[in-house]
Amino acid sequence: MLLSGLREAGYQFVTPNTGVISHNRRRRRDVPPDLAGIFGWSLPFLPSEGPAWLKDEKFAPLFEFGETWRSLVRVSTVAGRLFAHSSFPTNDKNAVFLGPDSYRFARVIAQYAPSRTPARVLDVGCGAGVGALIAADLWPSAQVAACDVNPAALALTRANTQAAGRRIETVLCRDLPDDLGDFDLILANPPFISDRSERIYRDGGGEVGLETTIRWAKQAAERLNLGGAALLYSASPIETGGQDPLWRALTLGCSANCRLTYEEVDPDVFSGLLSQPAYQGCERIAAIAARIDRFA
Repeated sequence: MLLSGLREAGYQFVTPNTGVISHNRRRRRDVPPDLAGIFGWSLPFLPSEGPAWLKDEKFAPLFEFGETWRSLVRVSTVAGRLFAHSSFPTNDKNAVFLGPDSYRFARVIAQYAPSRTPARVLDVGCGAGVGALIAADLWPSAQVAACDVNPAALALTRANTQAAGRRIETVLCRDLPDDLGDFDLILANPPFISDRSERIYRDGGGEVGLETTIRWAKQAAERLNLGGAALLYSASPIETGGQDPLWRALTLGCSANCRLTYEEVDPDVFSGLLSQPAYQGCERIAAIAARIDRFA
């Protein structure tokens, strides 16, 4: 209902990085928030502010009440669709994140998508459901499934896809689900940061956050139908001297019946992490796109 109301109001919002969010929250704090202020910048607002339809009791679970109100969800526009996700700041361990990497992920899907329609698609670690909904829009006849270890992520994925008039299957699991068979297309935007707070959406495991990406890539290669493909958007801490540990791991781990395509899509992301102990041997962090094709 919320997404329908926002869509009818012409709402649009692009979620930037944390520094830009903080800047705009400071800049807007003395101005009564509009819909973008409430559901985009996560600003507190008075009950007298905002449209009257927000005061309907059916929306009460979406707000934190006090002297001022605050939305517990944010709503962002990706690929022409509205997605509900966790409000700013996303400090909770089970927060459902959507941000600049989600937009890069959407572009990777569009750029590397197979030319033929996949019959079965899986979005691994779906978060707010960006990959699943983009797939459902691109291939309406496909059976689309989404999995995540976070129940809150699956609930938001269901809400976002239902609001868009699409239907997907959701599965609660840590990795690729064992009981759904094989797929023609597997999509994944794994957590890829070494996060001391161990937030689910962010902490990729291992010394430099690559553990989940490598594990999902290996599992995806094993679960592709003949002629199928896996698309991953992730990031790699480039070592001093220019060596890429993720490329090295995926190249070594790619089976003989698969072909790996690998590209840097942004040479410099999350530069603030380089001062942390886990990244002392790294000169930069690069966003990457990888496609694994099964040909035999």
